[in-house]
Amino acid sequence: MTTTATGAPAPARTRDGAERLPGAWTTGLRRGALEIRQFFRQRDQVVFTFSFPVVFLFLFASIFHDDVKGSGVTASQLYVPAMMASGIMSTSFQSLGISIAVERDEKALRRLRGTPLPPAAYFLGKIWLVLFTGMLETAVLLTVGTTCYDVSLPSSTTRWLDFAWIFVLGLAGCALLGIAISSVPKSAKSAGSVVVLPFLILQFISGVYISIDTIPGWMLDVGALFPLKWLCQGLRGVFLPDSAKVLEQAGAWEFGRIALVLAAWCVGGLVLCLLTFRWTNRRDG
Repeated sequence: MTTTATGAPAPARTRDGAERLPGAWTTGLRRGALEIRQFFRQRDQVVFTFSFPVVFLFLFASIFHDDVKGSGVTASQLYVPAMMASGIMSTSFQSLGISIAVERDEKALRRLRGTPLPPAAYFLGKIWLVLFTGMLETAVLLTVGTTCYDVSLPSSTTRWLDFAWIFVLGLAGCALLGIAISSVPKSAKSAGSVVVLPFLILQFISGVYISIDTIPGWMLDVGALFPLKWLCQGLRGVFLPDSAKVLEQAGAWEFGRIALVLAAWCVGGLVLCLLTFRWTNRRDG
């Protein structure tokens, strides 16, 4: 089957010769394949995306490698799930927030809007992209964590199921938030600053770079309003022993609350996208 320049399959024809456009799901799959190919053609972006959390993991794990008192784990082991959570948000929130803003400023979205490509297919393509890159980056970090820092893989099916829903809900919530924030930058030049700054702040107050038990309570309360804190906590609950619960603000993994917050961000993020997303810049009308 041939495809168009947008990644959509060329329209099929009915028996009477009329064109039959493919559905949003089929077009979204092909759009996703196109997004992934375009991503891997930008080698500098690929290297930076996958090496950034690994390098930070190596730096922090090398600096802080002592046992954390009363937790039964080392500081370096704490950083593995934290960096995995940060990597998930990086490949979804940060990636989409910047790339969509750039596409809008370059009028690529405006041109796509004028094609037969269903709007839903465009967003499905982005979701397939972040799903693929998020899974790949998580696999890389998990490989580094298990081989270099003695992080144990879950031994029960329940824990793997916990990992699956935490990953999916966290990725979806962060991706939707990234699509929503892409409408904030006024130009492609300002997109990096607008998106990276809040992401950087969230990493410090959500337990990525600093252990939860050393962050002031009011900062933790602010971080708890966003998905990154719950992603970190959930992944710690999956990959660390129960003795590490003492480091959490509530002294428990709180999987039920994690599910509620991440699911709420999926719903809230979708509402934000519907209310704020624009195909053109404000100055274009």
